[in-house]
Amino acid sequence: MADETRVAFVGAGGMARSHMGNLTDVGGVDIVAICDVAEDVANEVAAEHEATAYTDYRKMLDEIEADAVYVVVPPGYHEDAEVLAVRKGCHLFVEKPVVLDMDKGYEIAEAIDKAGVLSCVGYQLRLFDATQRARKYLATRTIGMVSSHRWGGFPGTPWWRVMARSGGQLHEQTTHQVDLMRYLAGEIVEVHAYYSLRVMTDVEGLDIPDCQGVILKFHDGAVGMCVTSPMMRQGGGLSDLKFLVEDHILEWNLAGNILQPDDDEEVTAEPEEAKTIDAAFMAAVRAGDSAAIPCSYRSGLQTSAVSLAANASARTGKPVAVPMV
Repeated sequence: MADETRVAFVGAGGMARSHMGNLTDVGGVDIVAICDVAEDVANEVAAEHEATAYTDYRKMLDEIEADAVYVVVPPGYHEDAEVLAVRKGCHLFVEKPVVLDMDKGYEIAEAIDKAGVLSCVGYQLRLFDATQRARKYLATRTIGMVSSHRWGGFPGTPWWRVMARSGGQLHEQTTHQVDLMRYLAGEIVEVHAYYSLRVMTDVEGLDIPDCQGVILKFHDGAVGMCVTSPMMRQGGGLSDLKFLVEDHILEWNLAGNILQPDDDEEVTAEPEEAKTIDAAFMAAVRAGDSAAIPCSYRSGLQTSAVSLAANASARTGKPVAVPMV
């Protein structure tokens, strides 16, 4: 590998630029190429990093040499960039959620396995100190129930309001809460979901539900609930994740976990600053070792499997088993 880790990007929107900034902070990274379907965006961002601009990722992957490729596109726009990148021997970073179609996800996962490259999905919250403290606490206790609310605002990007492009709020935003449920409480094996569009009927082009509620069954018999809505267009809202164990409620919180009815500094101490997921991924790429990676592609695909099963349940009105990736 070259002295600098060579990285290429498929997608140059806001999230991609955030990753680029993190990579600059890591140091020792050369962003060699940037592809975006909007030519002006590709040119602008590429100029910032002295990289080559592309509007066709297939051409980019054919022409450039890179150690790692970032695929940072909306969930409905995953085609063959991941497969082409790993076939070329590039390590792969994919922003969440990884797909809208599980068959496409399986294809990508199998290509990664065959190529023997490293993979990482952008579930940054797994790395946070509060998350690691909660994980250690819950590992020695029987979890009875899990609950999460995400009642927030409405993203302005046009693709987000289209179910065939975003998969809805549960799949695209609340995926972070779903992933933490899996990471902290274990695998989700069945879901039963109810969705409706009740309040935001005035939003042009909106076909995603503004109310989503899901009951979750965990592999060990624990029961969960996740409810999410983008109705809070004027600000405010609610975001929580709670675990009920014997005699206690643990509320996961980035600012510091909360334990009721008493305290335990092992889980509630003020969190230490965590490294970014980009720093973790670069460390893994340089070492050729996946140990530093918080979430592989297969694990990220398992999180998508939960929310896509919920979408299927809402369509049928029946419980749906979550496929195990």
